[in-house]
Amino acid sequence: MAESVECEGFCDLQVNGFAGIDFNDPALTDGQVQEAAARMERTGVTRFLATLISAPLDRFAACARALARSRIPAVAGIHMEGPYISPEDGARGAHNRADIEAPTLDDFARRQEAANGRIRLVTVAPEVSGALPLIERLVRDGVLVSIGHTAAAPQQIRDAIRAGATLSTHLGNGCAQMLPRHPNFIWEQLAADELTAGLIVDGHHLPAATVKSMVRAKTPDRVVLVTDATTAAGQPPGDYMLGTLRVHLDENGRVAAPGQPNLAGSALSLDRAVGNTVKFTGLPLPTVLSMASTRPARLLGLEPRGRLRARWDAESSRLIVEAVHV
Repeated sequence: MAESVECEGFCDLQVNGFAGIDFNDPALTDGQVQEAAARMERTGVTRFLATLISAPLDRFAACARALARSRIPAVAGIHMEGPYISPEDGARGAHNRADIEAPTLDDFARRQEAANGRIRLVTVAPEVSGALPLIERLVRDGVLVSIGHTAAAPQQIRDAIRAGATLSTHLGNGCAQMLPRHPNFIWEQLAADELTAGLIVDGHHLPAATVKSMVRAKTPDRVVLVTDATTAAGQPPGDYMLGTLRVHLDENGRVAAPGQPNLAGSALSLDRAVGNTVKFTGLPLPTVLSMASTRPARLLGLEPRGRLRARWDAESSRLIVEAVHV
C-alpha cells in the first residue's frame, strides 16, 4: 500500500533544460523558463541551477542573459559546466571539443557579467592550465567549484581541493571509459571528505551496485542527487537539442547523441532519482529525500523552498508527487 509522505521541496543543481525547453538556446525566453520551472515543480523541484554547457562567450552570454532576466523564484542561479574542462575524448562527454578552452580570470569575469552575477557553481577540470588560480578566485568570490569532466591525476584532485573545490560533478561520469585500476580520480574523489558528490541515478549513468558503493563510500551526508536533465526530460522518445548538439531519447530513457557511445545528459526527473536511489541502496526514504532537498539547498547557502506531499510505493520504489506548496 502506498504511504503518504511530506518533505521539503527538491533542489536540483544541474538542469540543462526540461519539457522540450533548452536553457542552452540563445533564443530562450522568460516564458520558456517559467514553463520549464512549472513542469519541474510537478516533480517536486522548487529550486534549481540552470546549467549552461561549454559554449563560446557570445553564445553563453546570450543564454546567461536570458536566465539572469528571469525573476522566477525557482531559478537559484546558473551552473556553468564548461568550457573549463578536459578536451580529451571521454572526459569531455558530449561537450563540443571546439567549445572547450582553458580558464582565465578575464574570461570568467565576462561570463559572470553577462549572467549579472548569477553564476553560483562552476565545473572545472583541475588539470587544465589556469584551473587552480581560477578555483581560488571563485571560492574567494563565493562561487562554488565542482570537479568534473576531468582526466586529472590524483595529486591534481588534491590540489583542487586545497584550492577550495567542494563538489564532484556527476561522479563516475564525464570521464574516460578505461581508467587505471588504482589510483585514479574517482577513488580520490570518493575518499575526499571535503567533496560532496553529485550522482545521476537514472539507471543509465551509473549501475545500481556503483550507486550503492559510492553512497557507502561518501556516506549519505556527502551525496546530492542531480538529474543533468535535458530538453528530453518529461518528453516522449525522439530527437531533441542540447545547445548545438542533437540528442536522441530512446524507448529505455537513455539520452545520447546519435551514433555516439557516451551519454548526453538525461531525461531524469528528481522524484524518479529518489525512487531509484532507495531501490539501489536500500536506504530509508527520509535519508534519500534529504539528498534531493536539504543538502543541495544548503550547499547554495539556502533553506529548502516550500514543501511537497507525495505517495511512496515501497513495492515499486516510486515516489508520486501529489502537491507542492511554495
